[in-house]
Amino acid sequence: MAYTPEKPPIAESTDQLRARIPGWGVDLDPKDRPSVPKLQYQDDLSGAHWTFPERQPEKWPRERSIEHKFLTPVFGTSCPPKGLSGMLRKLAYRKYSEGRAAHWLILIAADRVDAWENHLRSFATLHPDNPITETGVLSEFSRHGVASRWGRKRTDVKHQLLDPIIVAGPWVLAAAGAAYLGRRAAARLRPG
Repeated sequence: MAYTPEKPPIAESTDQLRARIPGWGVDLDPKDRPSVPKLQYQDDLSGAHWTFPERQPEKWPRERSIEHKFLTPVFGTSCPPKGLSGMLRKLAYRKYSEGRAAHWLILIAADRVDAWENHLRSFATLHPDNPITETGVLSEFSRHGVASRWGRKRTDVKHQLLDPIIVAGPWVLAAAGAAYLGRRAAARLRPG
């Protein structure tokens, strides 16, 4: 069992493995392995002072891969799942194995959703996000940003035409949507 100090049982003996797998055990001779004393399992020197480690308390239901029987004894708590991104993360862990692409694609989508949730949340504060200064787009024009991309065999030249669309596109769409909604609200408020 994982997280216990006991040495896991060996499924096959060394002779069985040597007979089944050609070349198995070539490094068993201690003369060939200078780190052998460190690798020897010793009951009194395992370093574990517990049979099973004390479990960290769960303050909220944690995401746990469906491959695992239980949550690890210690886990991170710095970013609890919240909002739509948290719902997406919980879906990825509850429904899909870590070996499936769907699991990871949903987690990537959840990261993007989380970024936009934080962008929107920033507008409710005194210091909203500023995409012009925070993306570093101004340095492209003041610090030889464009000139440094050409003639240097850089790999990012292939996608640099898409960078403005990927970085600025969502902000432009959000501004256009806000302007459209503002015009519609103003038209409804006008008498006549």
